[in-house]
Amino acid sequence: MNTAATTRAPLTHVPLSTRELPSLEPILPPWPATFEEVGTARLHVRRTPGPDGVPAVYVHGLGGSSTNWTDLAALLAPVAGGTAPDLPGFGYSEPEQGFDFSLQAHAEVVARHIEDVGAPVHLLGNSMGGAIALMIAERRPELVKTLTLISPAMPDRRPDPRRLSDPRMALAYLPLVGARVRAQLAALGPRERAAQVIKLCFADPSRFPDSRLDELAEEHGARAGFTWAAPAMARSTFAIFRAWSSLGKSSLWSSAPKVQAPTLVVWGREDRVISVRRALRTARVIPKARLLVLPRTGHVAQMERPIVVAKAVLGMWEHVEAGTW
Repeated sequence: MNTAATTRAPLTHVPLSTRELPSLEPILPPWPATFEEVGTARLHVRRTPGPDGVPAVYVHGLGGSSTNWTDLAALLAPVAGGTAPDLPGFGYSEPEQGFDFSLQAHAEVVARHIEDVGAPVHLLGNSMGGAIALMIAERRPELVKTLTLISPAMPDRRPDPRRLSDPRMALAYLPLVGARVRAQLAALGPRERAAQVIKLCFADPSRFPDSRLDELAEEHGARAGFTWAAPAMARSTFAIFRAWSSLGKSSLWSSAPKVQAPTLVVWGREDRVISVRRALRTARVIPKARLLVLPRTGHVAQMERPIVVAKAVLGMWEHVEAGTW
């Protein structure tokens, strides 16, 4: 008999912390950032001050940046200060020459950042960042105290045009028509691009404050001037698809059962990017995982429902410390 399986806590029983959380009003600006040398990479990193102890490291998803974690980092700061790097090619982090944009390459950069921060850490990842975080937890377990995966980019080969903020993205890198489509997309203004992203990632885009949309539009406008931004997005996108087509030991589904860190899996029921149908399998295959599925929530639960996500993360941390996770 598999004793571990019979004694595992209920998969969907996620204890929520009763700790009083900081206020998110008025709306917080992005956390201060500096450029930091991480191995041979130079990353743009936002830091959230907090007490001494186990720090948190936040890893954003495809097309995202460190600002995706502003609110959740604020809510967790009284317990754990944190760092949120812009991955190479995203936000304001210029990729070093020769960077291949594979999930493994991104994971190696984040692992070096964790070593600089001081391991082990509470590692949190969303979407592509969730896949990266899972790879680190499996391959470098000494770096990770707890793992939080928010709609991680687990393999899903079914075509779904809803994953695209603009349906033309499916044509943007095809021969012949691709150049014309890319020109059309480039003609969109930064605010229109930002609004499309929120429409894709939020179940209810009206919940996204105008001031946050201004911040996102400013970032999109700045990135439009970076010659490396569009190629980085394209190559990271293809890298995810390559990872999804990997079989056997190279598959993320093979990596997940090897993760030993206590893990919280969070998914939005209305996620149009990575289907919630992946949620139960993801939580089941990770030995110490529990699953929280949030109604009326899309792909970036940490942005759309930061308070309940914070309570769930803190609940995990508290139960891990108590030995009851």
